[in-house]
Amino acid sequence: MKVLMLNGSSKKDGNTYLSLLEIGKQLEKEGIEYEIFQIGTAPVCDCIGCRQCTENGCVFGEDDGVNEFIKKAREADGFVFGTPVYYAHPSGRIQSFLDRVFYSGADAFRFKTGASVAVARRGGTTASFDALNKYFGITGMCVAGSTYWNITHGAAPGEVLEDKEGLQTMRNLARNMAWMLKCFEAGKKAGISLPKPEAGARTNFIR
Repeated sequence: MKVLMLNGSSKKDGNTYLSLLEIGKQLEKEGIEYEIFQIGTAPVCDCIGCRQCTENGCVFGEDDGVNEFIKKAREADGFVFGTPVYYAHPSGRIQSFLDRVFYSGADAFRFKTGASVAVARRGGTTASFDALNKYFGITGMCVAGSTYWNITHGAAPGEVLEDKEGLQTMRNLARNMAWMLKCFEAGKKAGISLPKPEAGARTNFIR
């Protein structure tokens, strides 16, 4: 089993990365593989609703990692999306990235486990945490929680390592996610089939 994590910060080794790394180290102790995917510093295009998604993902996804991430997501069992907090909100980079990932590759995530992590100097963490969790709800995913909201604090790179409670929360999140993944795997082996959601109804008069 493997968890794919997304570092939504342009800082490769900053506090968001260190928070995800703490999760990854605990996942390994639980027998779960992990990979941290770096969103990087290259421009990330917004989803423009062109409806030209392909079987590989976004029609514009060859240059910014979106389709590469979708390809990896199809092989992953769980996900953690990490973001720094900008103006009490996730980074614009990660939202543009995930909008296109989920619009063009939602099937790679359905019925899998997800969690989000927000990192800030001080405030805005819960709003950012809430925004990222919405991707899970609309895609039929199961959300892993911890012993507090999945947030850590730090400003200068490395300061998050001083947030002992935050790091504890990351480790407990990893333990909970590993437990969920093992339960899902046991269910598959026991022959429990995935739910079949209804489709077709679409209410368009709500404004």
